[in-house]
Amino acid sequence: MVAPPLRLLPMASSYRGPLSPACAQCAEGAKMVLFVTGLCRFRCFYCPVSERRNQIDVTYANERVVRSDADVLDEARAMGAEGTGITGGDPLGVFDRTLHYVELLKGEFGSGHNIHLYTHEPNPEKLRRLGEAGLDEFRLHIPHYLWGPLAADGGAYRAVLEAAPDWGLRRGVEIPVLPGKEKELRRLLTSLEGIGVDFVNLNELEFSETNEDHLHERGFKLTPRGGWGVDGSREIAERVVRETRGRLPVHYCSSGFKDGVQLRKRLERRLARTAPPYARATGDGTLELGIVDLSSAPDPGSVGAALAGRIGLTDRDYRFDAGRRRLELAPARLRRIARGLDWPAFLVEEYPTADALEVERTPLNRAARSGSRATGS
Repeated sequence: MVAPPLRLLPMASSYRGPLSPACAQCAEGAKMVLFVTGLCRFRCFYCPVSERRNQIDVTYANERVVRSDADVLDEARAMGAEGTGITGGDPLGVFDRTLHYVELLKGEFGSGHNIHLYTHEPNPEKLRRLGEAGLDEFRLHIPHYLWGPLAADGGAYRAVLEAAPDWGLRRGVEIPVLPGKEKELRRLLTSLEGIGVDFVNLNELEFSETNEDHLHERGFKLTPRGGWGVDGSREIAERVVRETRGRLPVHYCSSGFKDGVQLRKRLERRLARTAPPYARATGDGTLELGIVDLSSAPDPGSVGAALAGRIGLTDRDYRFDAGRRRLELAPARLRRIARGLDWPAFLVEEYPTADALEVERTPLNRAARSGSRATGS
């Protein structure tokens, strides 16, 4: 049997056999990430979920906190999402919520909106019902202590993977590559090929703020290449993909690919649809704004309107952000006038996300550098 050709992707990622349609969308930044809950009963020692989400029952659509269905749909539109990846925590742990979102997204965007889901839980009834609601694909995270032939305790995972085609679902396995577990990983891949799963995704194991103590306790170290990858994880994954000889589609996704390609392209999609006309795209998936900080003004809205009129700004030239109490305008224009302003003026670089995470802030006048202002407007 001839194995599919080895294909290379940016940031050291690679694959054999066809990529999952969901992976192809992720690679283009076209998938919304719907984090439905941080709760998970499996509590894997390598879980990278951040402190503000880990084991907390919160929902995010990309970086937007979800308080209503409108938040989910607005975020999908803001990035032009062609599909959604549902993750957590474990989405099957809040099954009714997950089912609702599958129905919501399919109802709003149609059957072509590809939805995939990650889960640790080999629950045939839940997955069957999600398939009936429109779920396209699920990815089982098989615990590392069950890697191998999927017999005995692993039998529940085998049963779900074997039954999934009857529910109209693509099924795969997605797991991190753990140094020291290469032999068990290869045995698992042999089992999965026998089952005939649609694909296997191997992720680079990486350090995070929530798992670093657990990883260090087990002797894992940072890769000398830089970044947050675990030393040895990439080498094993590359070797396994390179040496695959069967027909099983295997995809290695590096941490660099997730951040440097998937995330960046998703940011660029959102930037193109949501950036105000006066903002400047940096080319790194971020935008640059000129801002006048009016947070200390007794009535920042009135001060901002007066300032915009004094500068001669039209409606397309600026925006007053009431939440952050600031006037936004083109960075080049603010540079020209900043010295004559009594209020702190800055150049700000930030992500085009719902939380508008700030990357860098550069003061442009004396009030910004001193942290004070003169009286006036």
